[in-house]
Amino acid sequence: MDDTHYFDAAASLLPYALRRCALGLGPDIRAGAEEFRLRVGRAMTVTCAGSEREIGDLPPVTAQDISSVLESATRASMHTAMDALRQGFITAVNGCRVGICGTAAMRGGEITALRDVSSLVIRIARERRGIADGLLPELCADGALQSTLIISPPGCGKTTLLRDLVRAVSDRGTRVSVADERGEIAASSGGAPKFDIGARTDVIAGAPKQAAVYILLRTMTPRVIALDEITEREDAAAAMTVANCGAALLATIHGENIRDVARRAVTAELFAERVFKKAVIITQKEGRREFTVHDLS
Repeated sequence: MDDTHYFDAAASLLPYALRRCALGLGPDIRAGAEEFRLRVGRAMTVTCAGSEREIGDLPPVTAQDISSVLESATRASMHTAMDALRQGFITAVNGCRVGICGTAAMRGGEITALRDVSSLVIRIARERRGIADGLLPELCADGALQSTLIISPPGCGKTTLLRDLVRAVSDRGTRVSVADERGEIAASSGGAPKFDIGARTDVIAGAPKQAAVYILLRTMTPRVIALDEITEREDAAAAMTVANCGAALLATIHGENIRDVARRAVTAELFAERVFKKAVIITQKEGRREFTVHDLS
């Protein structure tokens, strides 16, 4: 299936010369590309199967190129994206996350702004509708979804699988709520999701996971709550809150395997309390992703 339009959507954030060169790449590269990387003073690269390659014979990226991408990603409203900028990323309206590096301005031990931006990575958000259908029966017991943790190294498709699991569960009649802190799961714009997340799915975007979970549990009575990337103690606390309120949980985390994740301080309590009943490990072989289900109960 040709899904190069996802590549084209990410390329639309690039300034003209870089965009033109990117869109001139062959369909195989465009279909498999994962990221664009821009570094001031270096040639732009595209990442495929975890490996970076330069795109064409282009001059080095300039500070103006960086500014152009940020203007496009924020729709020329940088001030409205300041909270996200302080965390080192912007999620564009098409669901592509733009990671940012530069000089941090500090106050009271916290980052208040990022200036003199020197590097950007534009992650190409893709919708792989149907990839969860074959997995779903393995993640259910007596017809109900079991709390599931999706594990893989960065860039291997955790969010893509999570999104399609949400769609699959929702379209089968289960009420799902999404705590979409980074805006990558639903890519909502004007209140409407850009991706297919199912007919019975409600989304809170842009809020910290713990705050979003409290609202969703109080107001939407979900049977399943989905959240992306457990990285901090607050994220783990949000997961524990879901478990203690009787909803099933879908979540993702960076890692190589179950042992790697279970021994971390952030997630140790979740494993000790058996919050997750299932785990899905994503591996990548010769550019293809494989899903393996493990029983944690």
